[in-house]
Amino acid sequence: MTQTTKTFAATGHQTGHAQLPQLHLPRNEGMALDLDWVARATANRSAIERRAATIGTRRSVKKAYQTAWLARAVTMIDLTTLSGDDTKARVARLCEKAKQPVRADILERLGLPQITVGAVCVYHDMVEPALKALEGSGIPVAAVSTGFPAGLSPFHLRVAEIKESVAAGAQEIDIVISRRHVLEGNWQALYDEMREFRTACGAAHVKAILATGELGTLRNVARASLVCMMAGADFIKTSTGKEAVNATLPVSLTMIRAIRAYEARTGFKVGYKPAGGISKAKDALTYLALMKEELGQAWMSAQLFRFGASSLLGDIERQLEHQATGAYSARYNHPMA
Repeated sequence: MTQTTKTFAATGHQTGHAQLPQLHLPRNEGMALDLDWVARATANRSAIERRAATIGTRRSVKKAYQTAWLARAVTMIDLTTLSGDDTKARVARLCEKAKQPVRADILERLGLPQITVGAVCVYHDMVEPALKALEGSGIPVAAVSTGFPAGLSPFHLRVAEIKESVAAGAQEIDIVISRRHVLEGNWQALYDEMREFRTACGAAHVKAILATGELGTLRNVARASLVCMMAGADFIKTSTGKEAVNATLPVSLTMIRAIRAYEARTGFKVGYKPAGGISKAKDALTYLALMKEELGQAWMSAQLFRFGASSLLGDIERQLEHQATGAYSARYNHPMA
């Protein structure tokens, strides 16, 4: 067993064919809304920004360790297509990439097992084609819902959309919250909305998209994170990818510290998904380092951490090929679909 394989296995996978572990951790059952806790939640922007600024400037992991971490990042990607011109054929091609995200010859040279991505994320209409293309792979299908990306359709339609996607076979649902509830400080309304979304998801895991770029302050981000977790979110997610500002390190630090506080109080581990604007392999390493330092080894797994990105995969594959061959290839040699 090579050092790369040992390091990769140590982060959660066995050697051999490394499919995504099924989400078997205890579901976040939520809790009663604690408005006192919400009111006490705050965020020191200057301190958070100073801490965030140090993460990417430290000495990065190198050689076999970097290779293993990049392979680990691939297993945490929610490979996504959310375009108005999506077709069944495009989704099918994306699913083939999800099953073989890194070329087999590259993995073999690096001494790595076969890996898959964390999930394939699509609109509701593409759930059925994605399920068909992924049959037998163990890769879950995630559907965006609740009037994604704005979340401004009538409430009963947002709930119905969740139920339709679950009935179609989606194992994960990415919902968007009503930003106005956060901006108005109406935490009861946000809690009630999230609780109903959680109920509509049934056995499907729910990721709550906060659209942090539209929430105004880090304090709002911290409070919205807590409220969504209290209401039963299995993951909290930064962005839809459609906002002007998406995932950032200060926002991520704010959200994962809310996750840490929630686990300390309730015992439930809630997942985290930064989305939008993460396109470089070095960015993936920075986020992995942040998760490991702030939340620990348990979050170094697709069960509790996902990247909401697709272009990221192409850059990671190029970096892995460089490590395997000593040369960079053109980006068109690593198409997404």
